[in-house]
Amino acid sequence: MPSLTEPKLISGNANLPLAQSIARRMSLYRGVDQGLVNARVERFNDGEIFVEVFENVRGEDMFIIQPTSNPANDNLMELLIIADALRRSSAARITAVIPYFGYARQDRRTKARTPISAKLVANMLTGAGIERILTMDLHAAQIQGFFDIPVDNLYASPIFALDVRTHFKDRMGDLMVVSPDVGGVARARELAKRINAPLSIVDKRREKPGEVAEMTVIGDVTDKICLIVDDICDTAGTLCKAAQVLLDNGAREVHSYISHGVMSGPAVERVSNSVMKSLVITDSIQPTPEILAAPNIRVVPTAPIFTQAILNIWNGTSVSSLFEDKTLRPIYESLYHMD
Repeated sequence: MPSLTEPKLISGNANLPLAQSIARRMSLYRGVDQGLVNARVERFNDGEIFVEVFENVRGEDMFIIQPTSNPANDNLMELLIIADALRRSSAARITAVIPYFGYARQDRRTKARTPISAKLVANMLTGAGIERILTMDLHAAQIQGFFDIPVDNLYASPIFALDVRTHFKDRMGDLMVVSPDVGGVARARELAKRINAPLSIVDKRREKPGEVAEMTVIGDVTDKICLIVDDICDTAGTLCKAAQVLLDNGAREVHSYISHGVMSGPAVERVSNSVMKSLVITDSIQPTPEILAAPNIRVVPTAPIFTQAILNIWNGTSVSSLFEDKTLRPIYESLYHMD
């Protein structure tokens, strides 16, 4: 049975276009006007964040749409303060929809006297009154265990599989899925299974963080169309180097599918000047004008899957059903027309 409460959406400033797109789709799916809750998220002159909600949210099922992308600290504080405002306004339940979960790369202690920042952020979110997390492609799946509240982790691979079958439909037999490191094999294998393609690995050795000393290709990529699959593209240095290594090992073309386009510093310029034919990212982080203008970068929307996941959470139905092609394909049919 549907919940007696209404689902209501509220957004910070991190990715307002995505929040508005989710609201439009929810209006379409439910047949009622589903705008974002009227609120202001502003800053005092000293940078302090102030939130004021102008609508009654007492007893409502609230969904805060806010990735914690750059500037990560500001966006995280916005999320926490919005949650506190809703809790003090007697919302029935508060779900944080975090398309990109910042600090996820700090999920373990790699050296002495370093923090586990992902756990700290999990504690902060729970302490602010958030009762459920909805996110996409966590950097490490074990981060779900940092929370004592339900976490629904969506995956970009089913969306990427639809995109691959659309854009490479006449060349499916030539595809090779590539993991850019050993740690990402499970993610790459998931896409490889969905499109029935073989798997290869680029093994990299780092001398220090952010700097790759050597790369070795494990598997035969000769005359293959390689699809590099990863969760985060930050400065794109490693990604562009991996693409060049694959071509040097006989690959015909190299394309990349990345869940979160962080795209810091020279990333867009590097990708634009690289040997990659295309880089496909999601809009979990709001694309910059430079990203949208780049000739070989393409953005696929996440609003359809997040909208359906929010409705499933509200209705108490399965979120994991969205991992199945037969369930996901109908909500993306306007974007991918396939037989």
